[in-house]
Amino acid sequence: MKKILLFVVFTLFFNIIYSQKNSRFVDSIRIKYNIPEVAYAVVSSDSVLEINALGNKRIGSDLRADLSDKFRLGSITKTITSYIAVVLVKEGKINWDTKFFDLYPELKAKSDPKNYNLTLRDFITFRAHIPTWSYGNETPTQKEIKGNDQQQRYEFMAWFFKQNKAISEKQDVYWSNPSYVAAGLMLEKATGKSYESLVKELGQNLNIDFGFGQPNIINENQPWGHDENLKPEKPALNYKLNWLSSAGNINVSLPDYCKFTQMQLQGLLGKSKIFSASEFDLMHNGLPEFSYGWYSEIDPKTNIEYSFHYGNPGTFLTKVYICKAINKAFIIFANVQSEKADKGLMLILDEMKKQYKG
Repeated sequence: MKKILLFVVFTLFFNIIYSQKNSRFVDSIRIKYNIPEVAYAVVSSDSVLEINALGNKRIGSDLRADLSDKFRLGSITKTITSYIAVVLVKEGKINWDTKFFDLYPELKAKSDPKNYNLTLRDFITFRAHIPTWSYGNETPTQKEIKGNDQQQRYEFMAWFFKQNKAISEKQDVYWSNPSYVAAGLMLEKATGKSYESLVKELGQNLNIDFGFGQPNIINENQPWGHDENLKPEKPALNYKLNWLSSAGNINVSLPDYCKFTQMQLQGLLGKSKIFSASEFDLMHNGLPEFSYGWYSEIDPKTNIEYSFHYGNPGTFLTKVYICKAINKAFIIFANVQSEKADKGLMLILDEMKKQYKG
């Protein structure tokens, strides 16, 4: 009994020293790479091994970082949308082979015939041959898209499919935000619920507080995003990111996204009560390069496979890397978007992977 107690005490002491060392390293990267706030975590399927938030919520302020801070996820939102889709397919609410224009036949006549057979699976796995579109595009204008949030997303996709720009080149993956907007609309039609409601329901099931838009809109003491010039983004609604809601507009705290990530790890290890390990493996690694909401790659340095995603919604950066082989996941959030900051986050990720044998 004494030996077990000594082992537990030693392990806890070692983890504290380990965490302090990593905290100093991360903070040095944060300062060197001009990152106002960085939050990072390392989790296993059943434990949070390390978690911290460092810096300031807004540059030039005394708003110190803490773990309740929310970050705009950007495209990591797709990991949440895809999971909702997988659940709804499992429940029989919709099928992977359901076609977009079977649910929205009124949009078919004015759309490119090349898009007629696009399915939920095509959109969620980035196999739909449609162009890219993001918040930097100048068209359509705000005046062209009217209605409440849900109606605006419908009007946006009606506009998008009218453009007659289906891609003819053959490739494995067609990265496109509108694929996930279309998927979100299909989930809304299949359930009769708004995308926001579906996300909130998932949050209730997982005890996660998902929000939408800039974290500082509801509370100015939440993190402010910063552009590459370190200019803070004032609280405001971004209508283009609302159009892309199911592709990139969720905000959440790091501890809460840890819960979502741990749920994915548990599933990959066969510990889910909803899906089998093979079903989770299909979500993460079932197709080349990108599966059901997750990219996958083999780290050339270690030959270990990771599933991952990243977000860059203009003034934030987010990264999540999951490794089933070592039962670890690495999550890093920052409240700035720049090439320099992104390089800093990758250095943090590489160090965490090295420390935890990834």
